[in-house]
Amino acid sequence: MKALVAVKRVVDYNVKVRVKSDNTGVDTANVKMSMNPFDEIAVEEAVRLKEKGIITEIVAVSCGVTQCQETLRTAMAIGADRAILVQTDVELQPLAVAKLLQAVVTKEQPHLIILGKQAIDDDANQTGQMLAALTNLPQGTFASKIEVVDGKLNVTREVDGGSEIVSLSLPAVITTDLRLNEPRYVTLPNIMKAKKKPMETLTPEALGVDVAPRLKTLKVTEPAKRSAGIKVPDVATLIAKLKTEAKVI
Repeated sequence: MKALVAVKRVVDYNVKVRVKSDNTGVDTANVKMSMNPFDEIAVEEAVRLKEKGIITEIVAVSCGVTQCQETLRTAMAIGADRAILVQTDVELQPLAVAKLLQAVVTKEQPHLIILGKQAIDDDANQTGQMLAALTNLPQGTFASKIEVVDGKLNVTREVDGGSEIVSLSLPAVITTDLRLNEPRYVTLPNIMKAKKKPMETLTPEALGVDVAPRLKTLKVTEPAKRSAGIKVPDVATLIAKLKTEAKVI
């Protein structure tokens, strides 16, 4: 069984995000970048399934600038066997990424496609669902547990009321939740081994995909700063302020 795992290069979650002075976007100059945490969970889950003998090959794929090679090397250090970079300098939106992944799925024919449920930069939570629709494959989103039983994929997924289990036929698309696993620490020997693993570079043009943005960002601003809290003497005053000032009741 072959698994395809999509990974994205994002601003490291420990970095305080800053908006550009001209409000055109987020400042990424001289900023530490890393693999999207949800995608790291996706790679870890694929590696665990390989360790159980369920998966035989893991292919990591990323779409974006040349520096995404670093993210793919990290994925291979965790345990991916090889990598594919769809290289482009165009700002990719979820639909474009889903179409690129669809083309890679057609090329690679994996039995399982695993993605993080969302990226921490745009928080779109769209790519996995769009990919499932484009490829006409069953999907299990927000997965907190994955089991392969009798050729079927049982996915425990997070829902508003708690959790539910869906049974999917393979091939299928999975998006990972935080509760699925805790990614392993990447060791130096594995980092060195990852440098020797094969990485293929493709372009959107070679895959026949138009990645031109469909949406235009008009302005990016920092959220308004919260005002200081106050103490109220009694419940009546609290209710009055909630009605007249906060206007929430």
